[in-house]
Amino acid sequence: MTTSSQIELASLLCSRLCHDLLSPVGALSNGLELLADETDPDMRDRCIELLEQSARTSANKLKFFRLAFGAAGGFGEAVPIEEAQGVVEALASDGKPVELKWAIEGSSLPKPAVKVLLNLAHIALDALIRGGRLDIGAEVRDGKVEIVVRASGDRIAFDDTIGKALQGELSLSELSSRTAAAHMIALVAEQTGGGLQYKVDDNALVLGAVLPQPAGMIG
Repeated sequence: MTTSSQIELASLLCSRLCHDLLSPVGALSNGLELLADETDPDMRDRCIELLEQSARTSANKLKFFRLAFGAAGGFGEAVPIEEAQGVVEALASDGKPVELKWAIEGSSLPKPAVKVLLNLAHIALDALIRGGRLDIGAEVRDGKVEIVVRASGDRIAFDDTIGKALQGELSLSELSSRTAAAHMIALVAEQTGGGLQYKVDDNALVLGAVLPQPAGMIG
């Protein structure tokens, strides 16, 4: 990617972050205004509950973006599995009823694999508009990290442009804040010599990735 392309992609990712944080941060601001004017004890307790919920949602989203887009996870090549699980479980518990199942071998995964896994999980959660089940699996086999994320429920909503971004079929000018993350992990897969796949029908969305394990981590 050229420098201008990198800047444009970073701008789109920042737009996505701001979009996702606008609602809970706005709720914090509104709640504080209500709390300042409210004198009824029961209503004040309710305002505090809403403030706590909004603060928790904001923190969960920031933790996710830090790990999925940033350089979180320490200075090593691997990220502990429980760190990735924690942010996904927090997102899955916010709002829609989602049953979350994990099947991951080992105690850590390479950073590129974690970024891909988290972003695939986020895409899958967005597709479960009425809730459902989210299965996340990963294993290292024959020097490769294989990742599978499956969302299943009564209704699956998946934007075809996200699928095109996952396959690297969108140009930079065609990207939006909604598809930027999918484009980013497509670049991660391409740069590491791996690939992404997806399949969708009325009741399930399956997202997959195969990424070579960094040489320093093999064995």
